[in-house]
Amino acid sequence: MLDECLAALPGEDFVYFGDTDAFPYGAKPDQWLRRRALDVAAWLLAERVKLIVIACNTATAAALGWLQRQVEVPVIGVMGPEAHAAVQATRNRRIGLLATDATVRSGAYVRMIQAHDAGAVVTSVPCPLLAPAIQSGDRFDQGIVDLVRAYTGPLRDSGVDTVILGCTHYPMIERLLRRSLPGVTLINSGEEIAREVAEALERKGLCRPDGREGEYRFACSGDPAAFRELGSRFLQMPLGEVAQVDPARRAAA
Repeated sequence: MLDECLAALPGEDFVYFGDTDAFPYGAKPDQWLRRRALDVAAWLLAERVKLIVIACNTATAAALGWLQRQVEVPVIGVMGPEAHAAVQATRNRRIGLLATDATVRSGAYVRMIQAHDAGAVVTSVPCPLLAPAIQSGDRFDQGIVDLVRAYTGPLRDSGVDTVILGCTHYPMIERLLRRSLPGVTLINSGEEIAREVAEALERKGLCRPDGREGEYRFACSGDPAAFRELGSRFLQMPLGEVAQVDPARRAAA
């Protein structure tokens, strides 16, 4: 997602916070997720950001609307653009969702999809083990292959022709998913989010002038070295220095 934003908005500056100390979010209660989202947002606002993207489907499902009411800058989540893109892409109106327990439990994707097409049939599959496996291990070992086969089975059985990758980790194994879901259109949020960010900045008159190259920097709540190694795999680019930040402590201070 960040790589798409960097490409689409080369003149903008980006601050990326990875909450690696609190990962995974999938089993955490909504109240905790909202509090955490507000703490992270408070830290970002102290860094003088002009727009916030919640680059996590679980946090978007639990906290997007609530956080938008708490802060003064625009806040964009990953789910709306994906739901709209899935409705546009499907031919048989059967849409699949792979996501964390919390995201599936929220029902947010189903509501968003059916707001665009009330007749769409959504098959949601919670994948509690997939994101931790992608983050902690070899993305292409047999364990990942077995998980993908198990989680995609209900989608094949239901005849979906479009599947939303409802977690920002899942595009890292897109080729494995395509092999398990032949002929199915996979939807992830990168391009759609970059487009929505650009449109929001334009509407608010917040775009940087052309002719400059923006900067980007990173922070995380866990081990910076581990984040740097994982982040470079995600983005396929060097991250440079990574700051370690405890957003709850900063917010309390």
